[in-house]
Amino acid sequence: MRRRHLLALAPVAALAACTPEDPRSPASTGASNAGGEEPGTDPTTEATTAPPSPAELLLAELSPRELAGQLVLVGIPAGSEIPSEVLSEHHAGGIFLLQVWESADAVDSMIATAHEGSRPDLPPLIAVDQEGGQVRMLRGDAARRTPSAEELGAQGPRAVTEAYTSIGEDLSARGIQVALAPVADVVDPDLGRANGPVGALGRGFGTDPEAVGDCVVAATEALAAQGVAATLKHFPGLGRVEENTDFSAAGIEDPVTDAGDPFLESFRAGIGAGAGLVMMSSAIYPRLEPDVPAMFSAAAVEDLLRGELGFSGLVVSDDVGAAEAVASVPVPERATRLLAAGGDVVLTADASLTGELVDAIQDWADQGEEQARRVRESAGRMLALKEELGLLEQ
Repeated sequence: MRRRHLLALAPVAALAACTPEDPRSPASTGASNAGGEEPGTDPTTEATTAPPSPAELLLAELSPRELAGQLVLVGIPAGSEIPSEVLSEHHAGGIFLLQVWESADAVDSMIATAHEGSRPDLPPLIAVDQEGGQVRMLRGDAARRTPSAEELGAQGPRAVTEAYTSIGEDLSARGIQVALAPVADVVDPDLGRANGPVGALGRGFGTDPEAVGDCVVAATEALAAQGVAATLKHFPGLGRVEENTDFSAAGIEDPVTDAGDPFLESFRAGIGAGAGLVMMSSAIYPRLEPDVPAMFSAAAVEDLLRGELGFSGLVVSDDVGAAEAVASVPVPERATRLLAAGGDVVLTADASLTGELVDAIQDWADQGEEQARRVRESAGRMLALKEELGLLEQ
């Protein structure tokens, strides 16, 4: 089942444009006389305007602080609580569940708290890393076990569909709208398990771009069938780096990937299947933009992902809170550089940074018209995704 999500429509930051009646239609050519016009006359064409969507209405009334807050997703470790200010003062766009959650009751309680702490007409987006294999944040009675992507890739798309249907059912049952999955990275066969972030952990569907793409499509569509949005990660691919960007700032350079790389085809396939989100890598790709992590690179986000691959959905960062790859970047810049590059939302595994990140986005929006436009555009994408996933009142 392929879906056409509303993020593929016109930018949500502006209200729908007036659409004049087609001049070739019967009403405008006089071919029909049902309205009493004399044959051959040209009746006045009246422009019609589509009513604003719930996302557009909400976007128009949010305060600058609320707009900025929508662009931050905050990680909440198992066994902890959401700091009250994350939602009440900083208006975070949502949360994602960290570490291993064994209890369905604990997950349900956390999600209920997130909703209670948010503005009633602006519910939080709830996300979780649930790839299968070693990367399953929900376990025990919170979610069923599913095989790793490596195992599923060896079996083919039908096995992927079965596993990701299970994942989608479990997330939907808990009130979780976004899977931070599937991994669309193609592992370099010359690296194999020496590829720290993907190959070493069995997180990739394989080494052939076409086969990986088929599995990514199967995962994306299976999640969508359960009302859960897929997140393709980690663009433009972590399959050629040796070290994990969560734990290292060295060994995270990919000297091969460029705009014509066949390893991008798995991402293209997932986008075509209707994935609602793409997560940017924090690795460096010199053939795209030297010395700049992909999440901060306009060449990677704006030119390649949005321009070449045509993605119009929500672009999110990999972790900017605790990841070693961005530890040297000042906290405020971790948010504003992503936005300047064309991205939308930062994820932080360190909840204590929420206020600083939201402050940075709000201050950046105050610096000029272009910055304010970017923040509203990204907030619009977040709200449009929430609407599509049934979170906003119709």
